[in-house]
Amino acid sequence: MSNLAIALIGVAILLVLLVMGMNIGICMMAVGFFGFWYVRNFNAALTLFKQIPFTQATTYSFTVIPLFVLMGNLCYYSGMSSDLFDCAHKLLGGMKGGLAAATVAACACFSAICGSTAATAATMGVVALPEMREHGYDDGLSCGSIAAGGTLGILIPPSTGFIIYGIVSGCSIGGLFAAGILPGIVLALCYIAAIAIVVHIHPERAPDKLHFTLKEKLISLKGGAAMIILFLIAIGGIFLGWFTANEAAAVGATAALVYLIGRRKFTWKIFFDCLRDTVKTSGMIFLILIGAYIFGAFLTITQLPTTLANFVNSLNVSRYVILAVIILIYAVMGCLMDSLAMVMLTVPIFLPIMTGLGFNDIWYGVLMIMVMEMGLITPPVGMNVYIVAGVAKDVPLQKIFAGVAPMVVGMFVAVFINCCFPQIALLLPTALGYI
Repeated sequence: MSNLAIALIGVAILLVLLVMGMNIGICMMAVGFFGFWYVRNFNAALTLFKQIPFTQATTYSFTVIPLFVLMGNLCYYSGMSSDLFDCAHKLLGGMKGGLAAATVAACACFSAICGSTAATAATMGVVALPEMREHGYDDGLSCGSIAAGGTLGILIPPSTGFIIYGIVSGCSIGGLFAAGILPGIVLALCYIAAIAIVVHIHPERAPDKLHFTLKEKLISLKGGAAMIILFLIAIGGIFLGWFTANEAAAVGATAALVYLIGRRKFTWKIFFDCLRDTVKTSGMIFLILIGAYIFGAFLTITQLPTTLANFVNSLNVSRYVILAVIILIYAVMGCLMDSLAMVMLTVPIFLPIMTGLGFNDIWYGVLMIMVMEMGLITPPVGMNVYIVAGVAKDVPLQKIFAGVAPMVVGMFVAVFINCCFPQIALLLPTALGYI
């Protein structure tokens, strides 16, 4: 049996295991280990299994992950998420469907100091859902806006998706962070536009228009000031060359701790809860990383990435046709597996194809993350939908999926805009000297 056939069988087995519900990191570890054993020998596979976990767990560049996760947890416990929602509530509440739009805006802002889709969706679910219910909003619209808004956590920096992509691809993490800002804003605006269209067609889903004085709106801006300052310290420090990504994450986590203390919300219980949540999230990410590296080693020795790249480059079709096929593959895969695992699994295969066709690697990273976001709100996986369902326990799952459907359309529009106008993603990295 050829190595290429073995690789394809390995990929098929991996997909079957994922559909069966096995942990993604363990799936990739198992398939990669046994595949490597079959192609080479048991001792080589065992050596791989011994080396990769230690090497990846002790890689300095990966320390950025737990530090940014810690920063997001500290911001959550400080009450910053509630302040951001209150600010967006006051500024956007006057429009039809304003609370749902405010939820998306607050998710975008919270993403700028969180970096996690799950944390953003869970946090805003707790904060925004009771408010929307109090004002008579339809549960489908409310939960759909929360689930969709949560996807911004992996696009607007600091993003764990960009961090993993930068490490695997060799792209500058600072450049990726800069590239994600404007597409993230475009996506948030597409979500808000989808909400506006839904409530125009079905006005009963958002019955109230809220009115606030100019004074109330100005006072609410204080709630967003802490987020802006923290973003400027951590992410702005990277752009200005003051810090590396790792240093910025450490400075951001320290600043978030100072803010927590300054708000007089620090307790040892909260502090240890932050550490526990950080360890759990980081452990999940590192398990995926280790599994993906083992599986990637198996694919490398079978020559699947090289064979696929050579085949695609030999096709006599437009590069945009190939791009459309890859986008479709990502959209389907996003419905079946975790987004971070997709980054680790597909970048070694698809990135050489994209760069060989003349596409910019930073732009491709942004596009890939945007398409992966679809999987967070589409069945059967739809992680953000399940997270919101855990918050709104009395709302049927199908109602949440129905409520999020217009947001999926908005996401397709945002992806299309980014494909047609790549300078949206490349403008800031170019201006800051990353390209």
